[in-house]
Amino acid sequence: MRRPVIGVTVSRRSGWRIFPLMALSIRLAGGTALRWDREDRVDIAAVDGVVIGGGDDIGPMLYGGKVMAEARLDPQRDRLERRIVERCLRDNTPLLGVCRGAQMLNVVQGGTLNQDAYAAYPSRHYKTVLPRKRIDVVAGTRLERIVGPEEMRVNALHSQSVARLGEALRVAARDDGGMPQAVERTRDPFALGVQWHPEHLFYARRQRALFSALTTAAAAYHEARGQVQAVDRDAA
Repeated sequence: MRRPVIGVTVSRRSGWRIFPLMALSIRLAGGTALRWDREDRVDIAAVDGVVIGGGDDIGPMLYGGKVMAEARLDPQRDRLERRIVERCLRDNTPLLGVCRGAQMLNVVQGGTLNQDAYAAYPSRHYKTVLPRKRIDVVAGTRLERIVGPEEMRVNALHSQSVARLGEALRVAARDDGGMPQAVERTRDPFALGVQWHPEHLFYARRQRALFSALTTAAAAYHEARGQVQAVDRDAA
């Protein structure tokens, strides 16, 4: 059986160490990952799903904010990933946002970000790849259907967070201070963003479930796209 192909965007600075973890998580979920860290590598038509990975801060110019001195920005990556997310939403391509990717999903949908997440929320401040942060999954969400209703322990490496929620999105998880930890599209197709890094937690069943949900949606997307192409060929 053909494995769904998933395009994965990563930072040009840290992608060399992040992409292997993404590729492993996607492979364990039944998919095949392609590394996207340059525009000339990106071909959305060649993939069945997309992961927008973590790393650099999103430039506040995209949502009307002000640049902070300590921000680590990559405007070229911002422009590229914005176009990818817009294309995915337009074409119904399944999308998983990880940390920065969740924030980009929100920005593309017209939302804004807090550049200093912990100044905006009274959450306990964590900066670790270990699953030390406790979050609550919102009932009735897609995320709950994927990982279950129990509280989760996740890692935390982010400095930004969702502020004003984007159009057609809802919060799917929060931490102990009320900070959004996951956002998702309120309707199909699959578009989910998580603030933590599940690729570092590939040993945890509920974290692997996120990638399994993506590859399942990607397989369905591939099949549906093939059926449309077959109908077009028959009509030609």
